[in-house]
Amino acid sequence: MKNFKVIDMVQIAIVIALYVIITVVLGPLGSGAIQFRLSELFNFLAFYNKKYIWAVTIGCMISNYMVFGIVDVIVGGLSTLVFVSLGVYLFKKYMTKDVLKGLTNKAFIYFAIFFSLSMVTIAAELAIMFQVPFFLTWLTSSLGELLSLLIGAVIISQVSKRMDLTK
Repeated sequence: MKNFKVIDMVQIAIVIALYVIITVVLGPLGSGAIQFRLSELFNFLAFYNKKYIWAVTIGCMISNYMVFGIVDVIVGGLSTLVFVSLGVYLFKKYMTKDVLKGLTNKAFIYFAIFFSLSMVTIAAELAIMFQVPFFLTWLTSSLGELLSLLIGAVIISQVSKRMDLTK
């Protein structure tokens, strides 16, 4: 892990705060068997700079603690860390200079599909903790995640046209 500068820490803290605020404001929409967690849009920041992997992971962990408690901090937090890191690694080759100029491309779409399938971990957690049907929960949480990520891809794409997200 690289040494973060003060500006890096501030940017990470801002993303963490925004992640938590958006999750809290949308309340029940972002948790449970049917999830629409718009704050997942910040996952795409990791394509611009890997420091944001920590921001979305910590933001997810804080949000999960506020909703379900320590089990969800561990399961959801580790899932976010692993799948965002793996997604950036797997789909970075599809990134082009166009994305860095704010144009969404294949990497964002592939990542959205990949990451929505990662909801298998959340479905398993909910099935074990609350005895909800695993496959139905995986389907509904994956669809909600896919929708929030596709909307997030558009938002991050537009933001990246106005500010340099690589720094």
